[in-house]
Amino acid sequence: MAKTEGDVVIKKYANRRLYNTGTSTYVTLEDLAKMVKKGEDFIVQDAKSGEDITHSVLTQIIFEQESKTGNTLLPISFLRQLISYYGDQMQMVVPTFLEHSMKTFADQQVQMREQMTRAFGDTPLTKNLQVPIQMMEEQVRRNTDMFRQAMQMFSPFTAPQAEQKKAPDAKDLDELKEQLKSLQNRLDSLGS
Repeated sequence: MAKTEGDVVIKKYANRRLYNTGTSTYVTLEDLAKMVKKGEDFIVQDAKSGEDITHSVLTQIIFEQESKTGNTLLPISFLRQLISYYGDQMQMVVPTFLEHSMKTFADQQVQMREQMTRAFGDTPLTKNLQVPIQMMEEQVRRNTDMFRQAMQMFSPFTAPQAEQKKAPDAKDLDELKEQLKSLQNRLDSLGS
């Protein structure tokens, strides 16, 4: 699909059809998912009202991708945690935190690909490098725990006493540093 100057506008009609004004063609949610993967920016507008409905359409794409493939990127514990922040006083912090976390993850993925390419050359392995699922799940778990602890620092009195966890002590921080050092050593060994 060709890019036009500025954001591509996708119009969504009452019959649920999507029309790409940049290419003058009807598109599907799958087409929009491909555009996202290619890094093409677009906005989705309700054809009748002109309202920006990009957020709900992107959410629908995620739902469709997860139900079609059976592979879930968002663990149930993460979804529960995310839902719990709606209406919470920290709701405004969550989007910024998630954006920063995803950018950091993407940057690390690019760095890992570059290291693998330098170490092994331009092979199919380095082109399609996938971080092992166990490592990603563990990192997500750690990030979620760190996020939960950070949120409790901002609102220590809002959670019921049973749910509150003690602040990390020096031993916990040392353990976390060791885990990060171990992960960095594994990444360095992959690069050499």
